[in-house]
Amino acid sequence: MPEISRFFGIVIGMFHREHPPPHFHAVYGEHSITVDIETGEVHGSFPKRALRLVEEWRILHKEELLNDWRLAENKRPLAKIAPLE
Repeated sequence: MPEISRFFGIVIGMFHREHPPPHFHAVYGEHSITVDIETGEVHGSFPKRALRLVEEWRILHKEELLNDWRLAENKRPLAKIAPLE
């Protein structure tokens, strides 16, 4: 999974050739989730604190995530996105 960001032990990535809707993957230890970029809908399980951090980051970087989704659809290299600080 191409990594686009990493913060507080959470790794965010996006695959090329993915299925709609636009989404990203997050991994934290043995936990993993898929997050819809537009709605924030989550599939999978994450510790509550880590999930709040991912949601905060998604809101801050929604446009950048959608730009990376378009790059992934076109099989182009993904742009790194600033971590949550």
